[in-house]
Parts: sequence; C-alpha cells; structure tokens
Amino acid sequence: MKPRIALIHATPIAVGPIHAAFARDWPDADAIDIMDYSLSPDRAQAGEITKALSDRILALAQYGVSTGAQAVLFTCSAFGSAIDHAAAQIAIPVLKPNEAMFQAAMQAGDRIAMIYTFPPAAASMEQEFRDEVARTGSNATLTSILAPGAIEAARAGDIATHDRLVSQVAKGLTGFDAITLAHFSTSTALASVRAVNATPTYASPPAAIAKLKSLLCDMPVAV
Repeated sequence: MKPRIALIHATPIAVGPIHAAFARDWPDADAIDIMDYSLSPDRAQAGEITKALSDRILALAQYGVSTGAQAVLFTCSAFGSAIDHAAAQIAIPVLKPNEAMFQAAMQAGDRIAMIYTFPPAAASMEQEFRDEVARTGSNATLTSILAPGAIEAARAGDIATHDRLVSQVAKGLTGFDAITLAHFSTSTALASVRAVNATPTYASPPAAIAKLKSLLCDMPVAV
C-alpha cells in the first residue's frame, strides 16, 4: 500500500513544486492535496498568527488525518507556530515546510543564508530556525535576504522571471556555508541558484520528502 501524505496548501504556487519533487524523489507515495487558498492573504492581512488562523491550521491537519494519511506536510512558510500547535495534538508526523531544509543546511555549516520572496513569512521562518538551533544546540546563524518582485512574478505564472530574480540575489552571496530557498514556490530556482553560486543550496520540497521517507520508510534521498 502506498504511503499517503496529506499536503496542505495555503497558496496555489506551492502545489506544482511539491508535486514535481514527489514525482522525482518519491513517485510511489500517494500525495494528496488539501487546499485553503484564503489562508495566505488572511495571514498577510492579520500581520500575525492569530488564534483563528491557528484553529484553521489545526482543523486542516485533522482533516488530513481523517483521509488516512500517514503524515501531514504543510507547504506554506508563514504558519510555523500554528503548525507546531497542530503537531502537538496529532499522533502522526506533522511537518513544517522548512524544518527538514534547515536541518540539512545546518549539516553544511553555521553561516546560513535564506532567500525569501514573501515578507509575511520571514519572521515565522526565522523563529523556526531559532527553535531548531535551540533544539539541537547548534551555533548556526541565519541571514535573511529578500528577492524583490519574485513572488509577484510567480503568482503571474512567470516562473522564468521568478527564478532569474532569485538567482540574481544568490549570485551576490558570499561567506556562507549554505543557502536556503525559503518557500516551496522558491524551489523552482534551485538549479538556477546552483548554477551561479557554488555554496551548497537547499530547497524545502526535496528536504521535506527526504525526512518523510526517513520517518515512514527509512529510505534516504539526496536533497
């Protein structure tokens, strides 16, 4: 029986990248989609993770469990504390979008850059990184850099421009042990970034799939 993974999306631009990663890295998984595209604009309007938003995240995770999923993976980076709250109440693994990516990047060294495109997600991801540092006792530090205009291009369907804008930012990054691409949607630029910067670069979808495989099947995969 194929392992079922419930993918919970708060924005449509995350769907393509995670399904492409599953097709490449874990085609035998049954990756199903649960969508609430109002979450992302509601999060941006609220300016913080409210109790109402947290309750919605928990309800979506519980729905994922009801489908028979063996794990839940959220694909939007702006809800870290709400996902932690949901994970504490659910018996199956519930993964934040970037936790596996941060864990992989920390293996490369302590000086980590994060290229992000959606400003409301930055603070949540930085806190997620600090939580991981505290949990592991790492000395890693995170420097966040915005790629202006990239998410607008992605939302307009212009992935080539999105990837170019992200790789332009990456090209100028020096002195880091690892580069991380903040959102599932940013992962489309992974090859472009690796082409312009030799620093080890990590994206959320392959790292998340690698962690899910390890948790559910003990099957390693390159990130």
